[in-house]
Amino acid sequence: MASIKQAVILCAGLGTRLRPLTDTLPKPMIPFLDKPLLEWNIEKFKKHGVREFFINLFYLPDVIRDYFGDGAKWGVKINYFQEKKILGTAGGVKNFASKLNQNFFLIYGDILSLVDYSKMAGRFSEYSDAIGMQIMQRTDNYVDADVAELAKDGSFTKIHPKPHSEKYSNAYRMKGVFILSKEILDYIPVDTFYEIGKQLLPNVVSAGKRFYSYECADYTKGIDTMDKYREVEEYLRKSI
Repeated sequence: MASIKQAVILCAGLGTRLRPLTDTLPKPMIPFLDKPLLEWNIEKFKKHGVREFFINLFYLPDVIRDYFGDGAKWGVKINYFQEKKILGTAGGVKNFASKLNQNFFLIYGDILSLVDYSKMAGRFSEYSDAIGMQIMQRTDNYVDADVAELAKDGSFTKIHPKPHSEKYSNAYRMKGVFILSKEILDYIPVDTFYEIGKQLLPNVVSAGKRFYSYECADYTKGIDTMDKYREVEEYLRKSI
């Protein structure tokens, strides 16, 4: 089982591209096979030893709180933070700083992830100098994604946020599943909109910190359009 016992799931987004599904539901509560996306992710993390969750809220927050409560029904503990304004993917983590352990998982709330988190945590433990790790995929198709270039040891050397104006010969697509060291929170300003791919990771890499890639074939899919929603629904219908 994973030695990492905590996970942050970012759930504050508006989900405008998934309307009308998100007219009455926040993105993480969109159902797949009659189960909210967020529930799929919590159950998957629990299978790998995670027992405490941190969820930021903004859009339709009571839908999530009313469904999950304190997490006891699932045998976990859930902590919430209600944002007064959207703080972005990095800003949304900062408010949990005082409660987070040395290492924790982080996932974007609009991703279905079937990752083997125990294996990911095992790989992370091999890097004594890692400030973080992210699932990456070697690709030439990254028009809709932030990408990074990697050194031979898998550490980030350059980060290229979207939109892109050129081609990169060594591009790895950045996916929204992470392990982070608590040290990285020192690079996030308080109560400020701040993004992981566009601001946080470029800053920590330029500061000389070691941030590593993790490549695996486990299924992950960001769900930010209706086409992707239907793709994930079909995948689950065939494979679960």
